[in-house]
Amino acid sequence: MRKIRDEQKGIFFISLILIIVVGVVIIFARLLKSNTVLETINNNEVVRTLFVIEDADSEVLFSNVVVYYPSSHKAAVINIPCYVGSIFQSLGRVDKIETIYKEKGIDTYKREVENLLRISIPFWVVINQDDFIKLSDYLGGMRVFIPSPIDIVDESGRRWLLPSGAVGLDGDKIYTYLHYSIPEENISDVQDRFQNVMIAFLTCLNDKKFIIFQKKNNKVFTDCVNSNVDEEEERTLFQILSEMDVESIIKQTITGSIRNVDDAQLLFPLNNGEFIKEAVKQTTNMLISTDGSLTSRVYVLEIQNGTTIQGLARNTSILFQNASYDVLSAVNAKSNDYENTVIIDHIGNKEVAKMVGEFIHCTNIQNADENMEENDISTDTSVDFTIILGKDFNGRYVVKKS
Repeated sequence: MRKIRDEQKGIFFISLILIIVVGVVIIFARLLKSNTVLETINNNEVVRTLFVIEDADSEVLFSNVVVYYPSSHKAAVINIPCYVGSIFQSLGRVDKIETIYKEKGIDTYKREVENLLRISIPFWVVINQDDFIKLSDYLGGMRVFIPSPIDIVDESGRRWLLPSGAVGLDGDKIYTYLHYSIPEENISDVQDRFQNVMIAFLTCLNDKKFIIFQKKNNKVFTDCVNSNVDEEEERTLFQILSEMDVESIIKQTITGSIRNVDDAQLLFPLNNGEFIKEAVKQTTNMLISTDGSLTSRVYVLEIQNGTTIQGLARNTSILFQNASYDVLSAVNAKSNDYENTVIIDHIGNKEVAKMVGEFIHCTNIQNADENMEENDISTDTSVDFTIILGKDFNGRYVVKKS
């Protein structure tokens, strides 16, 4: 009997030692575990997060990439239309990007969005429709601008009602705002609504941060979201995002040509996707500008066609508008025989002028008071830069002559 008791004691002590060792390992693992969100901030990096809002069938209702630079508190929201089309490597065929989420899941979807924008996106957040509605109520409603009141009855007999103006929408009204359909709207108008809701969510996050991140309240919020980081990192991520300057968020979306493929409408990005990549790159540079001048406001352009190519100014204005500039006018120049494209700087800001030029690869930048013909210079004081397109402009870039 004594031998058995000694063996039992031995087993007990061995088990105790193992428990202590395992406990110490766990403690050290937690101490050594890094917070990837904090590391991003400490390294002064841009924080990129993919947000996906699911519909009732757990498919993509809408998705946006939030690009945020904590040092400047500036952010951009890039809309990813569900019907963007391409030959997606993960599918091995031409299809809409939303199909990737449905068939392959969030991680593969994120990789394809990264390829589409040519950026890395370390973080993703998924919120299903029911939880998004709960969050809207929890945050006291999301404020959006509705230009005209909505009062329509759909084919099933359901009535959709929304007031006009800048209104705060509770959960039920947010559902209505996301799902109503009127004949006057096109597919891009609907995408604009989705992006407005994303910005309204970020605005609520900023307005209610002192309530959301109280320990007693935070669980209500975190229970409604799913992400690829643990609970502590998730809290850190949303706390950081809640500090953004929501009044100056830059809106971007993917533009291109719509084509019918297998009875489905697909949006094929401009210039085989190179345009959106360049636009996102420039927007990121704006966010991280050292003196903040690049994101202090939206810059106003006047675009003049100095060639005989019809519609060149109009098409170029679309490019700049999609890169978050405001184009006041797109007109013909007084002369149509400009050899070289020129950018006229009316505000004397060399850094911004250089950034405008980089977007179309133009280095020919002159101040408004430099020997330019008066007839070519806008007299409108609200114009920051005049761009006169010359024969060296191929519709996207200025091409240097060999």
